[in-house]
Amino acid sequence: MQNEVEFYLPRGYVDEVGQLHQYGRMRLALAIDEVAAMNDPRVRSNESYLPVLLLSRVVTQVGTVTAVTTELIERLFASDLAYLQELYLRLNSSEHVAIGAICPACHTAFQVQVAPLG
Repeated sequence: MQNEVEFYLPRGYVDEVGQLHQYGRMRLALAIDEVAAMNDPRVRSNESYLPVLLLSRVVTQVGTVTAVTTELIERLFASDLAYLQELYLRLNSSEHVAIGAICPACHTAFQVQVAPLG
């Protein structure tokens, strides 16, 4: 069973020195990842913070950064956050999911139906 996938962010994370990071890795979520995120006070006061917490737990690498924090996820472009949320659903779902994609050659946006990983 595949428990970690590589990804390539559509826009990329720009670190504090201006370096762009697009390659990354995400692992399968564990039950504790979701339980801990749901019990976090930031989520209790603002449910829209849940994806930030979940992604900070399951994204294991963004470029050369291997200590992925909520602060890093907060600094992603909205399109990259949406991309990672879709990837999270695909990786952790038992059903087919539609993923947004962008053609690297012509930059056309489209949806792809993908089977779950694993």
